[in-house]
Amino acid sequence: MFSLASFGYSAPAVAVTRPTEVWTKAQTEAAGLVHRGNFTLTPLPHETLGDEAVPKAFTWCNKDGVNYCTMSRNQHIPQYCGSCWAHGSVSALGDRIKIARGGKGIDINLAVQHILNCGGVGSCHGGSVDGPYQWLHQLSRSGTGIAYETENPYLACSSESDIGLCSAGKWDCSAENVARTCSTFPPSGKCVGLTKYPNATISEYGSISGQKAMQKEIFARGPISCGIDASPILKYTGGIATDEGEGVDHVISVVGWGHDETEGGYWIVRNSWGEYWGEMGYIRVKFGALLVEQQCAWAVPKTWTEWSADDQYSSGGSPNFPCYEDGSNCQ
Repeated sequence: MFSLASFGYSAPAVAVTRPTEVWTKAQTEAAGLVHRGNFTLTPLPHETLGDEAVPKAFTWCNKDGVNYCTMSRNQHIPQYCGSCWAHGSVSALGDRIKIARGGKGIDINLAVQHILNCGGVGSCHGGSVDGPYQWLHQLSRSGTGIAYETENPYLACSSESDIGLCSAGKWDCSAENVARTCSTFPPSGKCVGLTKYPNATISEYGSISGQKAMQKEIFARGPISCGIDASPILKYTGGIATDEGEGVDHVISVVGWGHDETEGGYWIVRNSWGEYWGEMGYIRVKFGALLVEQQCAWAVPKTWTEWSADDQYSSGGSPNFPCYEDGSNCQ
């Protein structure tokens, strides 16, 4: 696993108004990652699709009357945590799993906290744009993947953070911090880590930039995560953001694009600040604005655990073992 220790993180001595939540190239490489890394097995859409294949407007949140977008998330509760880099990647991957399932079934929501506890590709003080996919690809090779939200809910904590409720827990990559359940009240009850649990894996990942390449990737395979300059949109309440941007300090997911008669083309962006913000958690960003097209990442789902009457529990063909309420048969 990648290690934050190799990155050598230390908390800033003086608090700043808007600290960046995105690692630099040097910080990324110090954590053992490949800056703008790629692992591809199949031809890339931006290399095979012509420009004429890209429609004027398109969104996975309403494709042929079907919403393939998963839940909006809020990285700011139960307390502030600069984990946008994990939220953006998890949201885009969740959408792609929903697309692969044809929009059917209950949405699969993946655990951001699993990445914070085990990924070593970021923390509550920032992380890598494509690091989560590099970590998950390595994990996928072991035969398991990222846990679901119901096994490891988001608590806005990481190992280097001691603010708020973080001081009351441990945030290492123990079995309990991957997937867990709790049987009943102490002293007779206890919380245990699960060795078998619903999870999702990926087969490929990559980095991408530029409007045309992004559109083709999104159109062909689903939403992507991207860096953005968030400073100009802290007080955004609606409309199309047009600020040029000065530096990437935040990560979001791009689910599609539209066209405005005045501003022209714009990205449809899902943020991770909750639905109280912006256009129910979303923002429209003009093409070329806020540095959205500078650095993006994508991943291809391989397996995911779901239940059906015919197949029972399945994960892309691999069976998953259902656990007892207290988890005693899955320890």
